[in-house]
Amino acid sequence: MRSQFFCRPLILVAVIITACRQTPETPVLFDGIEYSSFLEEKAIGLLRTSLDDGEQKIKQVTLLKADHILPHESYQLNLTDKNLIIRASSWQGAIYGTLDVHEHLEMNAILPSSDEIKSPTLAVRAIKFNLPWSAYRESASMSIHEKTCRDPEFWKAFLDMMLSNRFNTLLLYNKHPFPFMVRVEEYPEACPYSEQEMEEWKSFWQELLRMAKERAIDVFIVNWNIIVSPSFAHAYKINEYNDTSQVTIDYTRKSVTALINEYPDLAGIGVTLADWMNGMSPAKKEIWIEKTFVDGMKEANRPVKFLHRAVLSGSSDEMRKLLDRAALTESTDVEIKFNWSHGHSTPKLLITHASETGEVNTGFWDPAPDNYHIQWMIRNEDFFILRWGDASFIRQHISLNSKPFVNGYHIGSEGYIPALNYFDKKSNAPQYAFERQWLFYMLWGRLLYDHGTSDSTFTELINKNLNTDHGHQILKAYEYASKMPLMLASFFKSTWDYTLYSEGFMAPVMRTEYGIDDQQSPFISLEELMDHQTLDTSYISVSEYTQLKINNTEPETGQQTPLMIAEQLMTYADSAEIFINLIEAEKDDNPHLQLELIDVKMWTYLLEYFAHKLSAATSLSYYRVVQDPSFKNDAIKHLNRCLSIWKDLSKLGEENYYEVPYWESRVFNKDSFINDFSWQKYLPEVERDLEVAKGY
Repeated sequence: MRSQFFCRPLILVAVIITACRQTPETPVLFDGIEYSSFLEEKAIGLLRTSLDDGEQKIKQVTLLKADHILPHESYQLNLTDKNLIIRASSWQGAIYGTLDVHEHLEMNAILPSSDEIKSPTLAVRAIKFNLPWSAYRESASMSIHEKTCRDPEFWKAFLDMMLSNRFNTLLLYNKHPFPFMVRVEEYPEACPYSEQEMEEWKSFWQELLRMAKERAIDVFIVNWNIIVSPSFAHAYKINEYNDTSQVTIDYTRKSVTALINEYPDLAGIGVTLADWMNGMSPAKKEIWIEKTFVDGMKEANRPVKFLHRAVLSGSSDEMRKLLDRAALTESTDVEIKFNWSHGHSTPKLLITHASETGEVNTGFWDPAPDNYHIQWMIRNEDFFILRWGDASFIRQHISLNSKPFVNGYHIGSEGYIPALNYFDKKSNAPQYAFERQWLFYMLWGRLLYDHGTSDSTFTELINKNLNTDHGHQILKAYEYASKMPLMLASFFKSTWDYTLYSEGFMAPVMRTEYGIDDQQSPFISLEELMDHQTLDTSYISVSEYTQLKINNTEPETGQQTPLMIAEQLMTYADSAEIFINLIEAEKDDNPHLQLELIDVKMWTYLLEYFAHKLSAATSLSYYRVVQDPSFKNDAIKHLNRCLSIWKDLSKLGEENYYEVPYWESRVFNKDSFINDFSWQKYLPEVERDLEVAKGY
């Protein structure tokens, strides 16, 4: 069932696309008024007459192609004598300006009367989207989406959401995309599909790319590296992965060229240096990319944009040499994974994934590059089920990290695809997973376009989307509740995807260089929390704090002890609960609002759980040294509270959510118990923490 609060924005976007359609062949209609193609020089389109925005009577709205040059994606609104003019010098600016006007009118907001130019804060606002076929992560959490991701109606809805929230780039990831998109003439055996099946695939891709282009969205195909299809590997008796033979180089190069030539609406291609370049030096990795991707792009019938991911590249110097040699005519960007796979942590850049050590290699941007820009990848591997939204975190992140060499952000996940909603038990839940996380996309997308977007604007958008008057309370409740995953990921240092899953309080693969692994379960146990490094350098770990107390030493200025962090967690929980109570006091039976409140409540439980567990870990760690029973008793008191909280959390989870696929144990040689997740499954681990403390 489609959620009601998504219907109006999608209808609105559809109208705007009709108004601003890029194809110039024929005029199209907007509310019965003929509209001239914006691509025509100095085209003027009469959009509406006699508009009423609540307080202002507008006689006419006109879209005008500006004589002077406005920045790309920018627009200017001018309201004079009840006549509104939208000026833009690019089609993207025209569509954003038109969208802005419609939103003002829908929210009965006063339209600006000045000539202020609205321009994007960041040029590239991208969503990373993992495809379920040839998926990088092999699990039911990927394959469950195959049917949905072949449905054009899903993509129409997803692209409408992107446009509504000012995202302008879609990055489609999988291991080896070519057999699903092209049949290379010299290597037909690489594609396992019949002619009819291949035509169906091509029709699908062409429609997706067309819809994206209409919505001012660039689509990139992004893959890994030395991979061929199983049928190709069989035909040439080579390995599917890591084969550096000349036939694989030739096949990959020709596939890149064919892909660009076959799909004229494809905006760009990206490549990753990680995983399947085993044993290769940084220089050899870049040479392989040059012989395949760069040369394949140059042999195509048109230029496209290039995304070079820095993941495990190993050397910024070698990457710079490649890009200098390539001398590509379209834009080139380099993506850096901000705080590795857990970007929703601290807004301070502390680790990346350019190497296995995580050390930040400033050589990618120092000295400042003149032929590429840096783009931050803000990965989310920490909340797939619970809705999230913290505008203050996003604003701080953008403020700290918008440097002259940075032109964009990517947001997205590896272990989660926002397609089919397989989480909710409620019949009125949204059909698609991304619709559940509408606030996440709204906050990230709009703040990346306009960093100055105010909370009052978000309040009005929430009111409109949820058909409520509680927008302010919802925004603030989410802001406080959403601190939980940020603070856990900042406190419990982690790296790649499955080293942390914050909403489950799990670390399925423990990085033992950062702390102990008690080998009990994926759940972060009490003892693991007691002996683990922090990511944020302003946070003091439990073991460090114990040593400070033993030495009778005060923390450095600006550092936060575990007890200070626990107190802050409780403050956020209490603040979120205040706003929940304000909403519930109104006895609003809005079903969509109730779905939001469930997740805010669950985050609040997790805040409280983390606070009490951190307090228990601090007391028990000190008890291990001083053997004062009062500290052990304090730990047990907090752990009893943890047990009560987790039971409440599990009950709410069981009432509203299915046990859902998380990962595939055979890939990581782990117990299959972890393949599916629910909070109820880990209640025995919460009980075990209590018994461990009692046994000290």
